[in-house]
Formats: sequence, structure tokens, C-alpha cells
Amino acid sequence: MNRLKQLEICGQSPWLDYLKRSLIENGELRTLVERDGLKGVTSNPSIFQKAIGETDEYAAAIERFETQASDEIPAIYEHLAIADIRAAAEVLLPVYEQTKRRDGYISLECSPYLADDTEATMEEALRLWAAVDRPNLMVKVPATQAGIPAIRRLIGRGLNINITLLFSVDVYEQVVEAYISGLEDLAQAGGDVSKIGSVASFFVSRIDSAIDKRLEKLGDGQLASRLGGKVAIANAKIAYARYKALFSGPRWRSLASSGGQTQRLLWASTSVKSPVYKDTMYVEALIGRDTVDTIPPATMDAFRDHGVANPDAIELDVAGARAILAALERSGISLKAVTDELVIDGVKQFADAFDKLFAAIAKRRPTRPGAGPVHLKEAS
Repeated sequence: MNRLKQLEICGQSPWLDYLKRSLIENGELRTLVERDGLKGVTSNPSIFQKAIGETDEYAAAIERFETQASDEIPAIYEHLAIADIRAAAEVLLPVYEQTKRRDGYISLECSPYLADDTEATMEEALRLWAAVDRPNLMVKVPATQAGIPAIRRLIGRGLNINITLLFSVDVYEQVVEAYISGLEDLAQAGGDVSKIGSVASFFVSRIDSAIDKRLEKLGDGQLASRLGGKVAIANAKIAYARYKALFSGPRWRSLASSGGQTQRLLWASTSVKSPVYKDTMYVEALIGRDTVDTIPPATMDAFRDHGVANPDAIELDVAGARAILAALERSGISLKAVTDELVIDGVKQFADAFDKLFAAIAKRRPTRPGAGPVHLKEAS
């Protein structure tokens, strides 16, 4: 059997962490759905920067839109991105319908320049939701301190939300509270909670990259051997244990009785960053029921070729995971400090990707080739 389809048997939904126009137009996305059991797609500013800024396949669309509609860089970007998101949503709509709104989603990110502004994030999310106008859209909102209250309010307004840049179990608990409270707000307002889909995107490999660098600086080879490449998976195991606990009890059962669906954990950043580790390491270790794994193309190819699907891998040796995190703290490395830094760095990386993308669009504009880049922050 196709190894990727084995993930579905294990109760996990594979999504693709990649999007560009040719993937849709040449039928490859549809093939992934039919052949591999693909259940959804995620995008982010870095993905759009590579797709639009580093390929020629959008050149004609840029010229056509500029000639007929607008030569403003943010407008050009949104025109291209929204067209791709809508097209992907159409391909995924049968999955959305067959799974009764559990899967079949495509994600579009709010501007990273708004990550520390609750009201601006609210406005952006509502605007993107209306512009795309597809039931299987998820708007991505970062798990910043400003983003979390926006998550509750957006869920309460009936939007599907993908919470991104999530690294910490403590912050994850705040995100779950925002989701459950948002569903309660929606129900109180007379809304249908059964129509809401949401995932909490827990980033994985970035944690190990940051921790491994700190372990190397300590100069303790034995400690590095014991903890290297293991902290992110241990952290994810604890998060999954919390997921099972948080979505239980009378408060959740009340929402579930009205059709409310749990906010699944989505494993993001699941490609290994070090050649020392097996290329399918994170996908294999994070297999768990009622979870999502959004997988970049190279890692998806690798898993299809030689991945091993062990059911409930995420639930194995949770005590050992706690021991790994305890040993990390004893070493003097603070996981909280690392995850706090990763959120800030993640927002910056996405903002930098937008800068590069806008600069690339500026160079491609046929009527104003000399114009400089416009930052989304300036244009918002």
C-alpha cells in the first residue's frame, strides 16, 4: 500500500506544505489527493515568495493584472495569491465534503507585519475571508500574544482558523482556550459550531535546530548525543497528551454535542534540517490519531518511498519525553526561552519573505520597472 495512505489508516491526515500555480494547473494537486490520500494544503509567505518571486510562471498574470486593474504591489500579490488559493480550494472541495468539513482545507496567512496588533489582525482576517469566499479556507493567525485574542474573536465570528508559529505547550493551552471560548461565543450568538474547522500548527524541526546549536556550545558530547534531535519530538508528545486532556470533560462535551470538532494539532516544519537525521524522522515519530501533518514535497516523496507508518507513535514513551525535557532544563537550556525566540524569529522570517516577494514583483512590473519594493507594512 502507498505509505502516505497508511497515515490515514493510522488516523492522521497528510497535508501538503507547498503551493504554486502549476501544481494546480497541471493536475498534480489532484493526483496527490487521489494517489496519496492528500487531505489539505498549507501556504505561508515563504512559500509564496518562492513560487511567485523565484519562478516565471506568474509573469503573464502580473502583466495582465497590472494592465487591466492595478499596478500596486500589494494588490498584485493578493490577486495572484487569492487566485491560487481559490483554485486549490476547488480541488480540495470534494475532500472537504466527503470528510464532513474535517479536512479539505487550504490556508492563507495574515500579514506578518500585523502579528503584534490584535485589531489589525482581525480586520485582515475578515478581509481575506471575504475576498477568497470559499468554505474550505483557513485563515492563518500567529500564536503571538496579540494573535491569541484575535483567534477567539474570529472563531466567534464563524471563521476557520489555522493557528501558526506555535512552539510552546503553555502557549498551546492558551490557543485551545481561545478556540473553545470562541466556539462558545459562536453558539451563544446562534451560530453553527459544526461548521468551524481549526488546527493548531505546532512547529517541530525549528526547535531541534535551535536546541542542537545550544547543546553544541555546551561542549558536552554525551549530553548532545542524548538530547540532540529529540527535544522537538518530546515537546510534541507532551502537546498531544495535553490535546487529549483539554478536549475532554463536560465543557467540551457540551460543544461536541452540538457538532463541535476538536481543534487538531497540526505538525508543521516536519522536514529535517540536519543530514545527520533520517529524512522521514519527524513524520514517523509524530503519527497520531486525529492529527494533521503538513509535509513539504521532498519529505513527502521520501516518506512515500521509504517511510514507516507505526500507529500511535506520538503516544509512545511519553514518560521518556518528559525526562528529555527535564534533562534539557537541568543542562541550563531553557525551552521557554528558545520557543519565545522562535516565535519572534518566525514572524521576522515571514516578513522578510514578503519583502523579497514584493521586491521581485516590483522588478517584474512591465509598466514601472524602475519602481522600488513596497513593504506590506507600509501598504496596510
